[in-house]
Amino acid sequence: MLCCLAAQHLAYGQRFAAIGDYGFAGPAEQAVADLVKSWNPEFIITLGDNNYDVGDSTTIDQNIGQYYHAYIYKYKGHYGPSASTNRFFPSLGNHDYYTRNGQAYRDYFTLPGNGRYYDFVRGNVHFFALNSDNAEPDGITATSKQAQWLREKLASSTARWKVVYMHHAPYSSGRHGNTKEMQWPFREWGASVVLAGHDHVYERLSVEGIPYFVNGLGGRNIYTIRPQLAPESQFTYQGDYGAMLIDAFPDSLVLQFFNRRRVLIDSYVLHSQLSQEPKLYAPMPNPFHTETAITFSLPNQRSVSLRVLNTLGQEVATLHEGIANAGWHRFPLNRGSLPAGLYYVQLVGKGFSQVSRMIALE
Repeated sequence: MLCCLAAQHLAYGQRFAAIGDYGFAGPAEQAVADLVKSWNPEFIITLGDNNYDVGDSTTIDQNIGQYYHAYIYKYKGHYGPSASTNRFFPSLGNHDYYTRNGQAYRDYFTLPGNGRYYDFVRGNVHFFALNSDNAEPDGITATSKQAQWLREKLASSTARWKVVYMHHAPYSSGRHGNTKEMQWPFREWGASVVLAGHDHVYERLSVEGIPYFVNGLGGRNIYTIRPQLAPESQFTYQGDYGAMLIDAFPDSLVLQFFNRRRVLIDSYVLHSQLSQEPKLYAPMPNPFHTETAITFSLPNQRSVSLRVLNTLGQEVATLHEGIANAGWHRFPLNRGSLPAGLYYVQLVGKGFSQVSRMIALE
C-alpha cells in the first residue's frame, strides 16, 4: 500500500543545476563537477564561458566533456558515453566566440532552435537561453530580434516558472559591472528569475521585484567585488568556487548556492502566488518509480480529503482527511508495494472535487 511521508521533510520537484564560467580543465572545475553530480540533477544549464581561453575545438572536450559528457546528447568526445537525451543546456559566453566565431561550440552541442538562443520546457519550468554576446546576429538590445523572440515566448508560455539565463550579467557588482544592453524588462515580459555569469563571483540582486543572480564561480578563477555594490545587490560571495542547485515545486522555486566544499552559502525561495480557489497540482515527479509528492493549495481554512484511487475508483491511500489551513500543502508519497500502473489523485471538499493523473513505473 502507498504510505504518506508527510511527517518527514521530503520534497520532490524539478531539480537542476546552474554553472557559470566553468570551462577550464583542472582541480577547481573537477570539484565543482563533483558537487553538481552529487545532487543528481535532472539536467544542467550553463551561464556561458564553456571553453576557455579562446573557444577552440582542441580544448572543448577536455574543458566540458571530461566532466559533463554523461549529460550531453550526441556526445562524440573521448571521455565516455553520450546521454540518451539532452541534459546539458549551455548559453554562449564571450570566450566561446574567440575562435572562428564560436564554431567549436556549435559543432559540439546539439541544441534546440538556432542553438545561439533557444527555449525548452522541463516539468513546470520554461527555460529561455539567451545569447548576450555582441556577436549575436539578431542583436542583444531590448528592441532586437532576439528580444522580440523572448517577449513573445514569455507571453505565450503557460509554465509556472519562467527562467531566463545568459552570460553577461545585466546587473553586477563584480569586475565587469552592469551590461546595460541586457537590461531588458524581464519582469514586465513575464520572467520569474534571471541568471547570468561573466563576473567570477556569486551575487543575488533584486530588480523590479524579481531576483537576478550572478553565478560565475564554476572553475576558471575568482574576481573581486567592487567596494561600491550595485544598488540592486542583496548578497555577494567570492570565497570559493561553486554552483547553484535549483528545485522547482508548484508552490516555490528554491535557489541555493553551494561552494565546492559543499557548504550552503546562500538560499532564496521564490513563492508562487496563491490561487483564489482550491487547487490540486500534478504530482512531481510524474511518472515516478518509488517516491513522488502531491501538492495542493487552499485560499482559506477548510475540510478536505486527499486520496489516491486506482483505475477502478478504489481508494488505495488516504493522504489527508480533515481540516487544512490556508496556504500550500505538500505530501511526499512512497509507493511501497503498489503495482505499476495508472492512478488518480483526488482532492475533495465542500463544493469542489479535483483529480490529477499519476503513473507508477516498473
